[in-house]
Amino acid sequence: MRAQIAVYAVLAALALIAPFLGLYPVFLMKLLCFAIFACAFNLLLGFTKMLSFGHAAYFGGSAYITGWLVTAQGWGSIEAIIGGVLAAMLLGLVIGAIAVRRQGIYFAMITLALAQLVFFVCLQADFTGGENGLQGITRGSIFGWVGLGNDRTLYYFVLAVFVAVYALIRRIVNSPFGQVLKAIRANEPRCVSLGYKVDRYKLMAFVLSASLSGLAGSLKALVLGFATLSDVGQTNSGEVILMTLLGGSGTFLGPAIGAVVVVTLQEYLSEIVGAWVSVIIGAIFVVCVLIFRRGFVGEIHRRFAQRAA
Repeated sequence: MRAQIAVYAVLAALALIAPFLGLYPVFLMKLLCFAIFACAFNLLLGFTKMLSFGHAAYFGGSAYITGWLVTAQGWGSIEAIIGGVLAAMLLGLVIGAIAVRRQGIYFAMITLALAQLVFFVCLQADFTGGENGLQGITRGSIFGWVGLGNDRTLYYFVLAVFVAVYALIRRIVNSPFGQVLKAIRANEPRCVSLGYKVDRYKLMAFVLSASLSGLAGSLKALVLGFATLSDVGQTNSGEVILMTLLGGSGTFLGPAIGAVVVVTLQEYLSEIVGAWVSVIIGAIFVVCVLIFRRGFVGEIHRRFAQRAA
């Protein structure tokens, strides 16, 4: 417990002083956005054992809605973020209601197919800008009080949102509702035999995960100032799976660590090796799966548990 508190204290201190260490604030905000995305996906995969191949639909769909509300409708930043999250929640409710009736590969294929449908809607719809995407998304302010145009101000806002999402996910998982999700992950037929409405719990977890993924997409649209088809594409869905498994599925901090590793490698290796960055990240993933089968954080937890035993 003391070691965990010390780790969180060090990470909090680093997060607070990161913009003053010569690190690019926009890059740091991108890390936080994808960390939120990975933590949201982990709520579904790590704690409910539901593998979705289409989570980019909520991330990118919310980014488009937020960008459209800001650029075309003149909404404020907070209102547009809320609008994007609500759109992701509704989309998650519709897709989840269809998908949770199936399990395993059938569930994964349904989420993949419906996510591809969302991708083609974004490609063809007028308000998304088609292949050009939405450009010139302004950052605005927090209810007209605090301007978000400054990179450092926006960074601390995104950091606060990440901390709130992280605390919310911990609270959800440690609540009675979260215990039922863990039971479903461990033995779904037994939960059914005990009288739990398993599909309802799975749908609630799906909608929560989709909503938080949408929040990550909305923040990313404000940070970078645009929303493109890559946000809603299948590659993005694959990357969030990679982040979660690399850091440690079923752990709280693991997906965030995985997101930091993947985004950092993409950012810096792409300047050196170009398109080969995906091959290198894939090779790293294979090596890590062979050596760290539970992910970085999961393997650390296992070794500490062995020492304690």
